[in-house]
Amino acid sequence: MPFIAMNRFRVALGNEAEFEQVWASRDSRLREVPGFVAFHLLRGPAAEDHVLYASHTTWRSREDFENWTRSEAFRAAHRGAGERKPLYVGPPQFEGFESVQSLLPE
Repeated sequence: MPFIAMNRFRVALGNEAEFEQVWASRDSRLREVPGFVAFHLLRGPAAEDHVLYASHTTWRSREDFENWTRSEAFRAAHRGAGERKPLYVGPPQFEGFESVQSLLPE
C-alpha cells in the first residue's frame, strides 16, 4: 500500500509568494527516485500570523520514502533550506501515513 509523506509549514503572512517561488524553482529530482508516485504543494487557511501550507508526496511504500531520505537527490533538494527560516513561523511538522484503504478511478 502507498505511503504518504506530508510536511506542514506555517508561512509568515506576506511571504506566501516567496515561499511558493522557492518550491516552484526547487530541483527536487523526485521523478528520478524509485517509488515516487506524486507530489502536491497545498495552500491552506490563513491565521493571524501565518498561512498553512503542506507538501504532500505519495510513495509506492514507506521503504521507498525512507530510501529517498538517505539519497543524494534528497540532500540536493533540501540544500540551503535553513537559509529560509524568516519565511516560517516555527519549524515544519512532518507527518507520515501508511495507506490502509484506497479508492482509485477505474
